[in-house]
Order: sequence, then C-alpha cells, then structure tokens
Amino acid sequence: MNEWLPKFKGENLLAEITKSTDGLTYMSETDAPVEPFSGGHADVVDIAKIIENEGAAKHEKLSPKKFFERLTTVSDWFGPEQTETARRFSELEELLDENLSELTVFKIGNIQIDIYVVGLDADKTLIGIKTKAVET
Repeated sequence: MNEWLPKFKGENLLAEITKSTDGLTYMSETDAPVEPFSGGHADVVDIAKIIENEGAAKHEKLSPKKFFERLTTVSDWFGPEQTETARRFSELEELLDENLSELTVFKIGNIQIDIYVVGLDADKTLIGIKTKAVET
C-alpha cells in the first residue's frame, strides 16, 4: 500500500500556496484576488470548520476538478496573459492536489459568494485558497 506523502508540509506548504497565488485573480462578474487560507486542526474537511454556523449561509460543495476546469482550459482565442493565467491555475491545482487530502471546494453565499478550496495537510490542518465571486 502506498502512503500519501506530500512534498510540502505546514508553513512550507502555506508559503508555496502564497507564492502560487501572488497576483492571481479569480474572474466572475467581478475580479477577486486568490489568497492562501489556513484554518485550524480538523479531522475531516467540513463546512462547519469554515463558517461558524453551518446553517448561516447557503453553500454548495463541488469537486476541485469541476472548479478548476474553467480556470485551466486554454482556448484558441487566448492571448499570452490568459494562457499564463490558465497555466498558473493548473500549477496551483496540482500543488493543492499533491499536498492535501480530502481536497474540496465550498461556495458559500448567494450572489456574493465566498469560495474556499481546502483540504487537510499532513498535520491535519485545514489549508488551501479562498476567493470571492459574484454570480447573478
């Protein structure tokens, strides 16, 4: 049986995520920075660890693959800047996927949405990225 061995741990992983998200923007009906996220210790990835009261806001859970698909797909009409952004999102997806277990995406809210892409690091700390979106 192969044991999952992340390349980065703890503060090193957070530093890598910080480098990967520097200047990266999530585009929706508004543009928002993509930022590192670090929560507390958790046994499982759970929405209640992200928002204080699970019933406080409408939320949706989706797969990281579905979330990143739009961000990493390069279209024929892309210029150099859009192609570079797609490449950076691909690298970020890979970094998170290789270093976190239970990687999950939570979209919290209605219209003005908080997005968290989080998982557990080797020390069972909730870690990942966060951003915002406007969806009408």
